[in-house]
Amino acid sequence: MVNGERIYFYVREGQRHKGLLLYEWMLRQARTLGFSGGTAIQSLAGFGRHGWHEAHFFEEAGELPVLCIFVGTTAQMDTLVQAVADAGLSVFYSRHPVQFGITGQQA
Repeated sequence: MVNGERIYFYVREGQRHKGLLLYEWMLRQARTLGFSGGTAIQSLAGFGRHGWHEAHFFEEAGELPVLCIFVGTTAQMDTLVQAVADAGLSVFYSRHPVQFGITGQQA
């Protein structure tokens, strides 16, 4: 078992950076930084600094929230947050302490 952190980045599904969807850019960035994995999950509904969004038939494409989730060491999280900031992006995130590992394996 390892002590580390989980980080959530909240982006919009149609948001882009350097020609990629932002959630795709973040997944690639984390992989480049040595993360073991990451996940992007589309929301059904949400609200935040960009207003209220729900997955309805008439919802404007590209506006639903996407949650990017990563688990790793505190140093990895520091590096990822800095990479996002260095890219000039303004993205809301939250960090949480976690313990992680793989069942059946010693740390």
